[in-house]
Amino acid sequence: MFTTYFIQPIYNLFVFLIGVVPGGDVGLAIIALTIIMRAVLYPVFTSSIRTQMGMQAMQADLDEVTKKLKDKPEELTKARLELLKKHKVNPLAGIGTLAIQLVVLIALYYAMFREGFPAIEEHLLYSFVQVPAVVNTHFLGFIDLLTPHHIVVAALVGITQYLTIKLTLARTNVSQTTLSPEKAAAQKMQSAMMLYLMPGLLGVFGYFFPAAVGVYFIAGNLISLGQEWLIKHKLQK
Repeated sequence: MFTTYFIQPIYNLFVFLIGVVPGGDVGLAIIALTIIMRAVLYPVFTSSIRTQMGMQAMQADLDEVTKKLKDKPEELTKARLELLKKHKVNPLAGIGTLAIQLVVLIALYYAMFREGFPAIEEHLLYSFVQVPAVVNTHFLGFIDLLTPHHIVVAALVGITQYLTIKLTLARTNVSQTTLSPEKAAAQKMQSAMMLYLMPGLLGVFGYFFPAAVGVYFIAGNLISLGQEWLIKHKLQK
């Protein structure tokens, strides 16, 4: 079922894009695929960012009602739900976004590395998708997408991930002046871990995995930066 509903559609779109990008460049096809997937999922990302901004806006009120009603659990639950409704916050939006991204990444990985790529598995193609005349796995002519240990790709993965997380933290972190010293310290530590540990781990990941995975992450991070800017300005109007 996973192959039929997830891997096969992405595989067909991927093969189609290889056939239309210049020189059959698989790297360009990955970037095009990432743009298309992000465009399709744009409403999901918008909902997630709206939720995060709502959580930031309601944090002060949430801390106040929690302190005021800490001995009245039923009233506290009702007050929290009212705050979620007031700020139009959907607590499940972030989970949905993460799940969708994970499914797309797994499907893309299987399509590229479990189906004999760069050989095209014709039995997986739809009748209207043709086998590309050229399948060039050397991105821009010098990065072999099927091999690991590309230091430049790994560095770009880490840098773009750092910028993405930095922009996200600027949007989601509550001002520390509204927090207790303990919560402010915990938030500072959590932010530091996200800002430095995650890019570092993904950079290592990008070094030891085939360069195609790194190109996917770089393209996704750059698109995320653009989406963050666009959605933030749209929602603040």
